[in-house]
Amino acid sequence: MFKEFVILFSLFVLTDALGGVVGSKQTVTVVGKLVCNGQPSKDVRIKLFEDGTIYDTKMDSVKTTADGTFKVMGSQRKIRKIDPKINIYHRCNHSGLCPKKVTIHVPKNAVGKGPKDAQVFDIGVLNLANRYPGEGTDCIH
Repeated sequence: MFKEFVILFSLFVLTDALGGVVGSKQTVTVVGKLVCNGQPSKDVRIKLFEDGTIYDTKMDSVKTTADGTFKVMGSQRKIRKIDPKINIYHRCNHSGLCPKKVTIHVPKNAVGKGPKDAQVFDIGVLNLANRYPGEGTDCIH
């Protein structure tokens, strides 16, 4: 049983690794505006990840501008369709040691097959004062 698991796991890792060389280039862009109690949230960290089965791969990282807007872009070469997400690390209405983390999964239809087919996923205006499903804190990001 253990031997079969090791073989299956090795094949999965090899396929995932080859995806970076063999697969098609896929792109994603996420834009939005973050506010806290109606005021623009400046210098909030946003990271774009490819949500992997074993580990997440960071594709981009930005901070919001003075008006609370942001744009993260990334691409990866994979055999299967990428599963992007953004993590937002903020301190809106939060005074704890570690910032709050909100994760937003990007829909599959927002993933483009190359730069000419790139889609833009607009999350709109997000009020960080609200509570979101799965929200927690993250000291190591």
